[in-house]
Amino acid sequence: MKKTIAASAAALLLAVSVAAPARADHHPGKDIVETAVAAGSFSTLATALKAAGLVETLKGKGPFTVFAPTDDAFKKLPAGTLEKLLADKARLTKVLTYHVVSGKVMAADVVKLSEAKTVEGSSVKIAVKDGKVKLNDANVVKTDVGASNGVIHVIDTVILPPAK
Repeated sequence: MKKTIAASAAALLLAVSVAAPARADHHPGKDIVETAVAAGSFSTLATALKAAGLVETLKGKGPFTVFAPTDDAFKKLPAGTLEKLLADKARLTKVLTYHVVSGKVMAADVVKLSEAKTVEGSSVKIAVKDGKVKLNDANVVKTDVGASNGVIHVIDTVILPPAK
């Protein structure tokens, strides 16, 4: 339990902006997938979740904390990377589950953490510098977007699990 809480809190830290916390949103009737789709800036993520067969998982009971890369974040990937991921379900699943932490971790709970264990199995690094929160190389741009089965923190870069 302690490990799960620590991992969840660590993941949330990267979603927190210490200097200027984002306004909390809440979508009580919508799960994580429905909330992301309704936001309009996660169509690439939705496509990837569908290709990996993870939609039903993220519509499940949870709770989940998702570090959701925007469509613009996916555009930052090197040319051909997204297409290769979409064609490799196992690799795509690893990348997507690296963006998810078990439990509902709100931004205020994360600021003291330096890492969080993801559903993929590896940890992401969390750092706060100049009032900004980073998850590996991604900036957290919006926090605490509530859903019926967890919370979404928006990031500006797709994060990749470490090579093993």
